[in-house]
Amino acid sequence: MTTTPTGDQALIKRINTAIVLETILRGAPLSRAAISERSGLNKATVSSLVQDLIDGSLVREIGTGASSGGRKPVMLEFIADAGHAVGIDLGVNYIRGVLTDLRGTVVAERTLPLKRLEPEPVTGELFRCIDSLISDAPPSAYGIAGIGVGVPGLVDEAGSVLFAPNLKWRGVPLRRLLDGRYGLPVTIDNEANAGALGEQIFGAGRRIDNLVYVSVGIGIGTGLILHKKLYKGASGFSGEMGHLSVNAFGEPCSCGNRGCWEMYASERALLEKASALGYEELEALLAAAEAGREDVLGLLEEIGEFLGIGIANIVNVFNPDAVVIGNRMSMARPWIETSLRRTVVQRTLGFHLRNVQLLFAELGERSAMLGAAQMAIAGFFDRLKASTS
Repeated sequence: MTTTPTGDQALIKRINTAIVLETILRGAPLSRAAISERSGLNKATVSSLVQDLIDGSLVREIGTGASSGGRKPVMLEFIADAGHAVGIDLGVNYIRGVLTDLRGTVVAERTLPLKRLEPEPVTGELFRCIDSLISDAPPSAYGIAGIGVGVPGLVDEAGSVLFAPNLKWRGVPLRRLLDGRYGLPVTIDNEANAGALGEQIFGAGRRIDNLVYVSVGIGIGTGLILHKKLYKGASGFSGEMGHLSVNAFGEPCSCGNRGCWEMYASERALLEKASALGYEELEALLAAAEAGREDVLGLLEEIGEFLGIGIANIVNVFNPDAVVIGNRMSMARPWIETSLRRTVVQRTLGFHLRNVQLLFAELGERSAMLGAAQMAIAGFFDRLKASTS
């Protein structure tokens, strides 16, 4: 007589499969015996689940390992190129995209300039970037596993951009637009959250439990990693520290407030002052700094000080292990770091300052797009674990 597995049995199998897959992801190459030892599952269960993963083109045998007595063990590894993910950093004046395998290894990259900010031309360029990346994907068992997009604004659970002041967007249903075109799983999130995740997984935030990622581009956003997890707040809108007031009667901001931090410490703030010196782009300004132009060096020192003021507030509020400065202004590190660090030391409470690290993004401008790809990869694994039966 044939019986149907109970819901509890199916649930246990899903949980155990997730444990085995996670063990392989973290420690490969591993033998079945090693997986059993590390996971606490018995050898028969591990062998059965490993075979399911092999049949599902997620795990493969790669030969034998060293013997500790007796038969040499057959070693296993995760098949990273079983699928691919697209990650997008949608900036105010650019789109940066990446195609990765399921471990986040870069396969292809694209960067496109943005000349107009209205949703229709921006989404047209976004489609062009994604189309190009997908066309570069090698054949694989799972194809494109998902698309992740980081945007400079507030995003709701449905993937709509509620408010992106620097793009001048309100209520743009971005996930629905991408769903309709590609029919793939799509994750939309704030770009600073994506950047924080990118640095945590691939960059300066590895092995750091509590960090604040500060994305300094045309605006300023922050992503919070607390106890190794992305913190998004009660409504999912945390991290808008670019709109922290640093001047109660300061300049009006596109968000509707006055005296916001990003009005004084962002790339836009720097370029507005640099225009009087004849510079319209960050790269040209940094080339002048490299050449030792004193007025440019003075501007960068001032921006570093304003960045330090905001970061001191962050350290006082969150008491993190590290603050990671990323996005385009990380390119200015040689000329802003001294004044930034000096200001943080001057303005941070001494007890908070003792153990905090001030770091610059290891991934530079690539943090958000790689973090967005990781969001798509994580969604793929979540769906895989939920569907295993």
